[in-house]
Amino acid sequence: MIVVITFIINFATIFKSIAMRLGTWEIILIVAVVLLLFGGKKIPELMKGLGNGIKEFKNAAKEGDQPANSKKPTQEENKL
Repeated sequence: MIVVITFIINFATIFKSIAMRLGTWEIILIVAVVLLLFGGKKIPELMKGLGNGIKEFKNAAKEGDQPANSKKPTQEENKL
């Protein structure tokens, strides 16, 4: 999982530098190749998995910022 997240982060930084040099026809060609490789039905599944992975990464990052012994009290503990 960590390898996938690292790849996504690295891909995003590389994409920023490449995207500035890509024209319309290059983007259309890339989209066509992706459609041919994965098919129209598989792409939404891939994007959903990517979105879930990013969401899990953000949640893990938020949990990592909190100290381990500071848990949120439950409603029953608040009543005491």
